[in-house]
Parts: sequence; C-alpha cells; structure tokens
Amino acid sequence: MPTLQDLMRVLEQAAPLAYQESYDNAGLQCGNPAAEVRGVLIALDCTPAVVEEARRRGCNVVVAHHPLIFKPLKRLTGATEVEQTLLLAIRHDIALYAAHTNLDNVLHGVNRKLADKLGLQQLRILDPKPGLLAKLITYVPLAHTEAVLQALYQAGAGQVGAYSECSFRTEGTGTFTPGTGTHPHIGQVGQPEEVPEHRVEVLLPLHLKNAVVRALRQAHPYEEVAYDIIRLENQHQDVGSGMVGELPEPLSPAEFRQRLKTALGVPVVKYTAFEQPIRKVALCGGAGAFLIGNARAAGADAYVTGDLKYHEYFGAEGRLMLCDVGHFESEQFTGEIFRDLLMGNFGSTFAVLIAETLTNPVRYDC
Repeated sequence: MPTLQDLMRVLEQAAPLAYQESYDNAGLQCGNPAAEVRGVLIALDCTPAVVEEARRRGCNVVVAHHPLIFKPLKRLTGATEVEQTLLLAIRHDIALYAAHTNLDNVLHGVNRKLADKLGLQQLRILDPKPGLLAKLITYVPLAHTEAVLQALYQAGAGQVGAYSECSFRTEGTGTFTPGTGTHPHIGQVGQPEEVPEHRVEVLLPLHLKNAVVRALRQAHPYEEVAYDIIRLENQHQDVGSGMVGELPEPLSPAEFRQRLKTALGVPVVKYTAFEQPIRKVALCGGAGAFLIGNARAAGADAYVTGDLKYHEYFGAEGRLMLCDVGHFESEQFTGEIFRDLLMGNFGSTFAVLIAETLTNPVRYDC
C-alpha cells in the first residue's frame, strides 16, 4: 500500500512547498509519513465535521486547500475549533495535509482550474515570481556530455516553459594537473593535461538545486567536478499569482456576469460599473485584491476574485470590471485538482473522495 510519504511526494511534485508564500503553512499538519494510506477525503477547509466524515467513510487522510494550522498554536486544549479539529484527527489517527498558496502559484493549480471553468484561452500567469530560478554551468569531456545532460534533465533541470531538455553548450579546452593521491579519469598524476570539454549551461528551479548537483556528481566522470550555480532574478513564467486569458468571443458585462453565475453556481456577484465588452479576463482564486493593479496593467476588461473590501473596489479606476464572486466560490473546484492528481498516480489503490460536508461559512439570502 502507498504510504502518506508517497502521497506527499506526488502532491509536492505538482505544487512544491518552496512555492508557498512566506506567511503560509502548507504541508503535513499532523500524521505519520510512514503510515499506509487507506483512503483520502478532499476538502477546501478542514473542520471537525470534515474529520468526522473522513472517519465515517474510512479515510485516514484529509487533503485540504486551506491549512488547519495557519497561526501558531500555544496550547492544545480544544478551546477553539482549530484545536478541536486537530484533537479529533489525532484521536482517530487521521493525517491532515494542506496544499495552499503553493497550489495557487503553479501553472496548473487553483487559478488554472477557475480559468478552465470560465472557458478562458491563451492563459498565462498574471504576476510571475522572480528569484526562483538558477543557472548551472559545468564542464564535461565531450564523450560524456549527453550522459551528464540526461542525468540533469532527470533531476529537474533544463525545463523552460513547455520546452524540456533545454541546454546550451560551447566547446573549449580544460586544463589540470592531477595531484598526489588523486585518481584521475583522464591523465596521470603529476602530468599536466589538456582535455576537449563542453561548457554546459542549464536552468533549474532553485529548490531542486541539491538534487541537480547530486545528479551531476553521480553522472560526471571526473573525481572533482567543476560547476557554478548562479541565482537568477528572471521571472519564473510558470509560477506566480493569478492568471489572465481571453474569452472565445467578447461578452457584454451583463453576459459575463451571467457566465460567472452559471459556471460557478453563485447566486450573487458583487461588481463595479463597466460598459465596455469583456474579452480579456484576469482572475485569482481566494482573496485577490493585491492583484488589481496587475490586472489593470495586463489590459484586462474584468478581474474575478473574492474578499474585496469597499475601498478596494475603487481600484478599478473605471478601466475594468471588478467581480467579487466569494472566496469559497472561487476555489470550490480545487478538490478536482487533488482528485485527478491522486487518482492519476495511484489509480484505485485507495479511495479518493471529495467531502460532502459544506465548509463555506457564508450564506446568501437572495
């Protein structure tokens, strides 16, 4: 049977913990990574009712979008709902795992799911993050270049957008003199040596640095491997906040709001006045007021998000229509991401169920 560690590995390959925001607390909240997974219940939030549902339906893991433990706990007495939920999970040996802003920030995460529900095309990240990439430069004897590159690719290097196995190489001459006690792959101790080599350059996600260097050392024929890792300020086009795309055809503002209601099943959309046709749409699941300026700069006709405050609506500046569909409503399909990911990797090895418990605390009197 797969273990909780196996499940975490799959989730974190899709949404690396390194991509969560600094204030977040994604990852394993409680549970033994070595425990076998008997069943997984998926929910947007983890509450006592969700944990009870997991117990009732034979699931020993709850995977949620929002972390149960978000702020530090000073005690565990059951005085708050968070503490009650955690105690209940521990009592019934149910592990709790959360993928939050790390799932928000990846190309095929929460915002992509929302964009797909709205039928948007030509999608890209609205606010790509800088400082997440590095460049590896190394020097390899010509005959070993392909083997070294394949090892680097397998470790996660060489990916640029939708292109894989990307590298750059130039040919030159490496020089060295093996010292006493060395075991050179080429040359003899004490004898100066010149070797035709490739200078090889590849990009890599910074959080994979250790794995890529380990793969380089294992695949490289030299006893001492020369390499440089340079941290880049380039934006990572596949990681960041929000998303922007286009509708297949323009809609009037009223037609677009109706599309929101139909696609998301929401009874109410709070919005700002706007009279122009809606073609380009920016969005951010959850609380996305911080991206209003980015949506304007991207030339969006509408920006869809949740949790907007009164004064934040003025940020539209008459240049786009702000649409607040609600926090829960904008993230309600996140469970489908977890379900498809787990079933795609584990098949029917264990049950993967979406919670029936409604965790949205908001009600509408329409």
